[in-house]
Amino acid sequence: MSVTVRVPAKVNVQLAVGAARPDGFHDLANVFLAVGLHDEITVTPAEELRVTCDGPDADQVPLDRTNLAARAAIALAERYGRSPDVHLHIAKDIPVAGGMAGGSADGAGALVACDALWGTGASREELLGICAELGSDVPFSLVGGAALGVGRGERLTPLEVGGSFHWVFAMAERGLSTPAVFREFDRLGEGTDIPEPVASPELLAALAGGDPDALAAAVSNDLQPAALSLFPELAGTLATGRAAGALAALVSGSGPTTAFLVRDPESAAAVAQTLLASGTCRTVRTAVGPARGATVVGR
Repeated sequence: MSVTVRVPAKVNVQLAVGAARPDGFHDLANVFLAVGLHDEITVTPAEELRVTCDGPDADQVPLDRTNLAARAAIALAERYGRSPDVHLHIAKDIPVAGGMAGGSADGAGALVACDALWGTGASREELLGICAELGSDVPFSLVGGAALGVGRGERLTPLEVGGSFHWVFAMAERGLSTPAVFREFDRLGEGTDIPEPVASPELLAALAGGDPDALAAAVSNDLQPAALSLFPELAGTLATGRAAGALAALVSGSGPTTAFLVRDPESAAAVAQTLLASGTCRTVRTAVGPARGATVVGR
């Protein structure tokens, strides 16, 4: 028997970042939107824990116990007093190290798949608790849709979305380290008063109303200056997308993927074609949000 779970990528339509806390983390107001780029995690009984991966940039995915999918299987097994003897296969389609929570998606997917395979019957609250222990973005990968994340981003409130939003994502030639981007955020903000992060009422209203123009006017990412400081070439990608007709352009999360909100599928195709021809990115993808969270799609 095996279980396959499909898990979506995310874009941060707002990422408000507070000052560094004593524990080194930052308080966030993080408005997540799940989008239709997916990884699939298949879990099969095995003699010992093993991770394999295929798909774009699969060679960059760790296959040892540091992989979030492996850590999720271990965490659930420990909770229920069993051994995590499974083969975890990740079919990769979410960009690797791209600021779209691909690793977090794999952790959430493995958790849901192992729960189904082992019949542990864990409650949603238990699964979300394990997700929060694994990483700040992992709970949203389980939930999907749209949500406001506070604290480190792990405490979620589901948000209403009144329609579909069309996106183009441009993948950069190299990755960016999330800890490095936060360190640069701290360096750039040194000596200034950093306000408490709060969700934008205008942005929440735009999501609820399904209004792409209003959403374009409200999207923001406090980590974008830090990402551009470490990876200045991203400014050219953002400018190219705007010139091609995107309603809004921003760095996705900690980057280096750049996200472009567009009005409709035709606009998405035009912006994607222009970005790809510009030479300012490695590849492009189009997707629509919101998307469902971690979902069992095969047994």
